[in-house]
Amino acid sequence: MERVIHCLDRVHENGFKTKAFVRALDVIRSLPPEEVEARSRAGTLTQLSGIGDASARVVREALDGTNGYITKIENETQVPLSAGGAVYLEALRGDCHLHSTWSDGGAAIEAMARAAIEIGHDYIVLTDHSPRLTIAHGLNRERLEAQLVEIDQLNKELAPFRILRGMEVDILEDGGLDLDDDLLERLDVVVASVHSKLAMERPKMTERMVRAVASPHVDILGHCTGRLIGKRKQSTFDAEYVFAACAQFGTAVEINCRPERLDPPEELLALAITTGCWFSIDSDAHATGQLEFQPYGCNRASDADVPLDKVINTMGVDDLLAWAGDPSGRAVSF
Repeated sequence: MERVIHCLDRVHENGFKTKAFVRALDVIRSLPPEEVEARSRAGTLTQLSGIGDASARVVREALDGTNGYITKIENETQVPLSAGGAVYLEALRGDCHLHSTWSDGGAAIEAMARAAIEIGHDYIVLTDHSPRLTIAHGLNRERLEAQLVEIDQLNKELAPFRILRGMEVDILEDGGLDLDDDLLERLDVVVASVHSKLAMERPKMTERMVRAVASPHVDILGHCTGRLIGKRKQSTFDAEYVFAACAQFGTAVEINCRPERLDPPEELLALAITTGCWFSIDSDAHATGQLEFQPYGCNRASDADVPLDKVINTMGVDDLLAWAGDPSGRAVSF
């Protein structure tokens, strides 16, 4: 049943079907295994509140060692991948932007890590939200320090796979960062994103973003326009100036893979390429299945001819850490 939920998540099915399977999984987990098996054999699982025909079938097939429903849902939820996009996907070694239940994600850190291992990654950067984003249960100092302890323990258990210490830090209205410098210095990779006042006037938004990407603590500019396709217009800013600052200070422009974002738009992605920016193709996953959003970004990177050697998560973990630790060495001179 967990695999069904994973598959639904990877195609961003967050409606009734997914909620129904999540509820059914909670019910099954609350029962003794012998009762689950007995009810499945007797055909009485659906008498339980929260168990429908589909979830009962999944349980029955799991007990019988068959996988008809799983095979069906696997085939129906494949994320489209172009031939060109496959080249980029094959080159990716990790994912630099994802969330866990510590903030607004739907899976524990360990579950996200194990799902990343399953799809072939060598590492992930855990980037839960910073404290100001209370709606997303952002991490204050105490919670971030506790999370770092958990990451260290998981890295011992999951080696050689690595969970890198990160955060998606809010860019404040004045361009400052929503985390104290001493904590920023303890992180391996920092994604900085605008989440508030997205309709700010163009000059002020430009200054706000430039100040953030100029920070030596910032490694990646997250979902730069803040758009939600069909729901929220993109922010307005001087993209030439912002991307020139990204290139100058060695801050990567994120190619955000979430299907409702696909940020930056095509024309801005082209501009970032000609400006000489670095890039990071990131899932921005909030559930295990959403780690498989990366093909959306890989397809776009291929269509735009993003230089593969400028995509930071094609680096191995040690090279990425070296890149992130030396902002001056990754900057472009003008």
